[in-house]
Amino acid sequence: MTEEGFEHESGCFRVQSNTSLLETSSKKGITCDWSGTVANSQMNFTWKFDWDELKSQGVDEITGHITVLSKNNWFTAVRIYIELSENNQLITHKIPSPHNYDEVRYEYSLTSHYAPVTEKRDYEEMFLPSDQNDTILVVEGKKLHVSKAFLSYHSEYFRALFSSNFKEGQMDEIPIGEVSYEDFVLLLNTFYPNPVFPCDETVEKLLELARRFLVSSVINITEYHLLNNSKINSEKMLWMADEYVMPKLLEKCIRELNSMEKAQKLEKSPEYEKLSDGAKAKVLNRLIKMI
Repeated sequence: MTEEGFEHESGCFRVQSNTSLLETSSKKGITCDWSGTVANSQMNFTWKFDWDELKSQGVDEITGHITVLSKNNWFTAVRIYIELSENNQLITHKIPSPHNYDEVRYEYSLTSHYAPVTEKRDYEEMFLPSDQNDTILVVEGKKLHVSKAFLSYHSEYFRALFSSNFKEGQMDEIPIGEVSYEDFVLLLNTFYPNPVFPCDETVEKLLELARRFLVSSVINITEYHLLNNSKINSEKMLWMADEYVMPKLLEKCIRELNSMEKAQKLEKSPEYEKLSDGAKAKVLNRLIKMI
């Protein structure tokens, strides 16, 4: 689907110490709650975007900018660039103000971006018998004809499974339990010929499976995606970097923890309690350097 643009101009509102919610607007699947108040010689603005309706239609991200303007011209128009990857995401901004009030309005210009649609592979056709395959894996009753050599090259788990030290190495059909067929072929497709690359929807499951089946190449390619292409929030990304031992990603996440606001957000997140002691120590060390 093609990108779509969204524009909105708010009314003009008096912002002062006792104000909060200024306006709620709804347009083409985007609802925005705009709040503002004045405290400590600055105006504090918050925009909360609800675009769940667009998400259900396949929108993956919304980008654009907000422009804040003063009716009294007490400050130069401020442009705030935004990227929305989650529903009900908050955008905050502070503007210095020598006055205890101002008449303010805002405008936004946004563009929706749809997640790329990928053609679903015919898994059964991929794992049909061929002269390149020499064993059969059985997952949820479905047979996958695969190459021992190929799987052994990529996975320490299969290298051991196919060895003469295990009874499975002598079996014509080897059952693989405690994994769904869909999940298992998702893992194989990540390193099989003509691989499918990770995306934000599959990374967590891929990391879980790659650890179980000892496929280091899948962890490496998933780390690359998280480093360069992902829109996953920083708190969850930090936890995944720690949990699945991705040192480059962990270093980046710690480095980007560069404000007390981000540190407080991390501490309040459910991922923080799941961090290892080593990762928490790195976080603390980073905070000490900021003081």
